[in-house]
Amino acid sequence: MTDQPKTFETRPVGPPRRNFVVAILLSAFLGHLGIDRFYLGHIVLGILKLVTFGGCGVWWLVDLILIATGTVRDAEGNELER
Repeated sequence: MTDQPKTFETRPVGPPRRNFVVAILLSAFLGHLGIDRFYLGHIVLGILKLVTFGGCGVWWLVDLILIATGTVRDAEGNELER
């Protein structure tokens, strides 16, 4: 037998980080339904965006730009993983 200590892999604690590519694709194709906000964990904003059809397109366009520039964070305050 060897007396070497066993090593264990460590995983980050907490929910997995949201992906930038997934967020931008959801925003581009389903953003008018608020799916991008649901994905990011902003449930109330997702519902509001859903019932207003993306703020008649304005909110959808603003969110698309914000996600593309990396300004938007998820509900836990984490940046999107690239």
